[in-house]
Amino acid sequence: MISRVDATPNGFQLSEFIQGYWRLAEWKMSPAQRLDFLKQHLELGITSVDHADIYGNYSCEQLFGEVLALEPALRQQMEIVTKCDIKLLSDKYPQRTVKHYDTSEAHIVASVENSLKNLGTDYLDLLLIHRPDPLMNADEVADAFAQLKKSGKVRHFGVSNFTPYQFDLLQSRLDFSLVTNQVEVSPVNMFALHDGTLDQMQMKRIRPMIWSALGGGKIFTAETEQAQRLRTVLSNISEELGGAGLDQVIYAWLLKLPCQPLPIIGSGNIERVRSAVAAKELSLTREHWFQIWQASKGHEVA
Repeated sequence: MISRVDATPNGFQLSEFIQGYWRLAEWKMSPAQRLDFLKQHLELGITSVDHADIYGNYSCEQLFGEVLALEPALRQQMEIVTKCDIKLLSDKYPQRTVKHYDTSEAHIVASVENSLKNLGTDYLDLLLIHRPDPLMNADEVADAFAQLKKSGKVRHFGVSNFTPYQFDLLQSRLDFSLVTNQVEVSPVNMFALHDGTLDQMQMKRIRPMIWSALGGGKIFTAETEQAQRLRTVLSNISEELGGAGLDQVIYAWLLKLPCQPLPIIGSGNIERVRSAVAAKELSLTREHWFQIWQASKGHEVA
């Protein structure tokens, strides 16, 4: 069982693990099966759910909303996170000629309105700008955030995949704190460990949300030298820890980071979700942690 924790010094709370719904459309669940899955991860203490307007070709928010419509009281037991600013090439938007970003005030507000409608709720707990936009006018984004906050339609705001400078730029225009940066971190992608992103989160005492914690499955299936090295080291550590799953070792590796990240679980299999949560009980040594780092990099630390 896990619990809610302060994601930021302002007291905003998320669960220690977050359930990702970006593949919800691929799970091919009936509304009743989706409801059962939701209830089961809520019972585990996973109260935070991660969405984006674009997931499932703009379908996943609506699929989740159908579940909430079955038992509306569940809304009060969770924190709904969603994202905006990516515009996909899609049959639902045939007028578009190129995939692009849109952080205009009009688009952010319209996206939130659409997400609220699809999710069947009158507020979002957390809205994230999905990707850094080279054309982002920080003042315009701040105006959109202020408008949404004042209306009560969004309670907290953050970003996703932002560099420290991009984070600070947007924060400089706001009179309230951004509460997270959702970034990719895994043993096959450690850029955020070394480019200042996680250092900034620790400095601000903000817990980052971590996506693709298992490297999109590449750690388990790819035949690259990096993946093979990682599987060998993870298996050895697993044996030392009494037979823990390789996925559990990876989650434990992430949880050892001093920025206290909140990993997003992408699986729709409740047994895999339970396995991920159990990783909280594992205790990796500092040497275990650097064995995984070395397997990823292919060389020892300097």
